[in-house]
Amino acid sequence: MSNCLYMEALMGTPQTPLKSGFGVETSPEEVMAGIDLHQKVAVVTGGHSGIGLETTKALTTAGATVVVGARSVDKAAETLSGLRNVEILPLDLADPASVDGFASGYLRTHMACDILINNAGIMATPLMRDSRGYELQFATNHLGHFQLTLRLWDALIAADNARVVALSSLGHRFSPIHFEDINYAHRDYDPWRAYGQSKTANSLFAVHLDTLGKASGIRGFAVHPGRIPTTDLTRYMTEEEKAAALQATKVGPDYVPSHLKTNPQGASTSLWAATSPQLIGKGGVYCADCDISPIVADDSPDVSGVRRWAIDPDQAARLWDFSLGMID
Repeated sequence: MSNCLYMEALMGTPQTPLKSGFGVETSPEEVMAGIDLHQKVAVVTGGHSGIGLETTKALTTAGATVVVGARSVDKAAETLSGLRNVEILPLDLADPASVDGFASGYLRTHMACDILINNAGIMATPLMRDSRGYELQFATNHLGHFQLTLRLWDALIAADNARVVALSSLGHRFSPIHFEDINYAHRDYDPWRAYGQSKTANSLFAVHLDTLGKASGIRGFAVHPGRIPTTDLTRYMTEEEKAAALQATKVGPDYVPSHLKTNPQGASTSLWAATSPQLIGKGGVYCADCDISPIVADDSPDVSGVRRWAIDPDQAARLWDFSLGMID
């Protein structure tokens, strides 16, 4: 092992752009060019709609078998009917029993999991809670995927060089983790700050997963898919909120209002993180536009990078332990 690779293994992957050659308009076809996933098995939560559907399409085109987790198996079956090598299992991320059921169903037929893409999520919902009393965005976006990953851990190890991709968002800038009141029991509820907290959790999850998993060949990545106006995530937004989001001004030379992404373009960073040879030996980083994102100041108006609170290793370890207690 070279000195450079040895130091990276000790210190972790720098949160610094690779200059990958890809960008905001990169397509799945460009990312997946030359990638052969025959004999590989991938799990994509919510892989039947929006960017999840485009992710499933690209993975199956490359030869992978894709197991899709969906709340409605019938709806997923209709959407995925034209694709080969796709399996569908019921999955409600806000229901711990459903998460365990999905994992058990998967492990009955698959020994290994080469790629796990924690894609499904909800955004800016009214205050709702799961059966345990947990705030629903945190429970769905983070805890459900956290539990699923733990249940598939041995299958990820068995894959020998597995990758786990957590869909975060530029929305992580709305809020760090408020450990003293994650579930909004004592503070006023704000749907966007709650969403931001869950997206920060997704990023921190990838950081500590990578720390724990890399010795066993499991690498973790958090990704921001981009601004995608047609995603199902907007179903809880008012028309006024949707219009305001479309007019949001980007700061930085590579981010302007015209850079709204299509669903296929939105899937590209997930696919890049899950398959790119550029990331061999790397992990624990936040990515966007098919590259590792730069770090920006916590008060920066620039939405093109990642805030330190979303990649802080101490906060990541704390969240991991906190989450273990929440799913007991």
